[in-house]
Amino acid sequence: MAALRAAGVLERIAKLTANETHRLDRAIVAISVNPELGTEVPGTLLRDYADGIDGVRVIYYVTALRTITIVAYIEA
Repeated sequence: MAALRAAGVLERIAKLTANETHRLDRAIVAISVNPELGTEVPGTLLRDYADGIDGVRVIYYVTALRTITIVAYIEA
């Protein structure tokens, strides 16, 4: 099951345009510099970062070791 989900994610990533990849990369860099950048999602350990200029939204989880795990990543 996990392999099927990973394959689906890889297919979606492959479909991103160069512009979408660049916009997403900028958001991920901003989060990696300041993991507290996003707002807390109530009742969860997730954080929600939205960049209105680039039109990107990232839902992520920061571990105790400050490693960032992306849960969902782009909004058009």
